[in-house]
Amino acid sequence: MPTRILPAGADPDAVRSLVTLLSQLPDAEPQPPLTDSTQLVDALARLAAESVDELPEVLVVHERIGPLPALELVREIALRFPAVGVILVTSDASPGLFAAAMDSGARGLVALPLSYDELAGRVQAVAQWATEVRRHLGHGGEAAGGGGGTVVTVSGAKGGVGATLTAVQLALAAQASGRPTALVDLDLQSGDVASYLDIQFRRSVADLAAITDISPRVLADALFRHDTGLSLLLAPGEGERGEEVTDRAVRQIVRALRSRYEVVVVDCGAQLGAAGAAAVETADTALLVTTPDVIAVRAAKRTVRMWDRLQIRKAEETTAVVNRHSRHTEIQPALVQRITGTALARTAVPANFKELQAVVDAGRVHELDGRSTVKQALWALAGELGLARAAEGAHRGPARAPGGFRRRKE
Repeated sequence: MPTRILPAGADPDAVRSLVTLLSQLPDAEPQPPLTDSTQLVDALARLAAESVDELPEVLVVHERIGPLPALELVREIALRFPAVGVILVTSDASPGLFAAAMDSGARGLVALPLSYDELAGRVQAVAQWATEVRRHLGHGGEAAGGGGGTVVTVSGAKGGVGATLTAVQLALAAQASGRPTALVDLDLQSGDVASYLDIQFRRSVADLAAITDISPRVLADALFRHDTGLSLLLAPGEGERGEEVTDRAVRQIVRALRSRYEVVVVDCGAQLGAAGAAAVETADTALLVTTPDVIAVRAAKRTVRMWDRLQIRKAEETTAVVNRHSRHTEIQPALVQRITGTALARTAVPANFKELQAVVDAGRVHELDGRSTVKQALWALAGELGLARAAEGAHRGPARAPGGFRRRKE
């Protein structure tokens, strides 16, 4: 579905130049420009009265508009029409104005003179944001975001808390229950999914970063098909290539995967960059993994506050998962929830590294015994999140199933 873009500004030459560039964007549908703030607000109100779905996804406001000053206009639109993403076009790209625009409710800022690449990147990011907002509000479920797949991100409060193991086992549980599943490693500098699953690979997420139109064939070429049936999109082997993966690229990649797979699990690691932020922002469920110790819980609280400040995700829209849980620790899951202000997964993962050590050292965590209490908890978590249709696969024993797991006769 094309992205509807409404330009607005009082300077005819500037607006003409803006419309020309917007017309060149892929899948863009520029609307006839409006010339003043009153006309603009009235037009949006008429469309909203019919349906939220009638509103344009993106509104591009030139700084020269009146009678309302541009920032006041942005603030009014953000309050009255929260499902419309606003981009401010301005000759002043200073940090001060950028902060003021964000405080007013703008979703992006583009500097004059206009650059095609900058405008295209902003429009695409804002359009994706608007689509996700409408989907969460119950509108536009089949809009440009592209399909019915469920996207779950797994982030670590700090390094070493078990985010990658959690992501891998959630993906395995979903795949084993019969749901086509993709696992994405967005820990771009230090991703370990390939090591955990003992695979050698050539293509990575970085190979998709510069592609503006990710076709099913292009996507398939970048994916690694694992013996378990999982489709893997891996972090680059050369960590410096992680810089090639922008927020714009991640939105495109997630959209392409969502349209092809029922479940998409994204390992975001513990370090927040533009790529990981874009994934967390657009996910249906964002998990934050922590261990029940003071350092990790403080890190979880810092992460939640940072996500909130950057308007990536609110605390109450984030689900904390407690890993290495024990009855004997002073910090229990309920306390983690109170400290972080997040939702809390009902399933806590027990502390039992002895069960994991052999398969982790061998790089074959997909062969973790079904009797493992850690595996049972993580597969139960997958069921709790709605990723797996049935959790009994975690309990299956010795004979090999088609996906590489072991079964016992029941």
